[in-house]
Amino acid sequence: MTDKLTGDARKTALATLKDWKEVPGRDAIQKSFKFADFNAAWGFMTRVALAAEKADHHPEWSNVYNRVEIVLSTHDAGGLSEKDIVLAKVIDAAA
Repeated sequence: MTDKLTGDARKTALATLKDWKEVPGRDAIQKSFKFADFNAAWGFMTRVALAAEKADHHPEWSNVYNRVEIVLSTHDAGGLSEKDIVLAKVIDAAA
């Protein structure tokens, strides 16, 4: 089981992410991405899906045309964990 990030460890981890925001009312982070078109958004989602499957850690997300909204939280930890921080960095690199 993965441990939930709390206190200074949480603050330090969140400080390493660019433009990820905490979700009000949830122990999660989210980020919005905008691409040139649907094909670019779908390609991004495919890259993220392959990395997420390999890590066995899957995002909550939605896609409308060229926009992708992603929320990360570790359900078995009951909130934000190091898995989310690592996946957020992979997602940013894929974008």
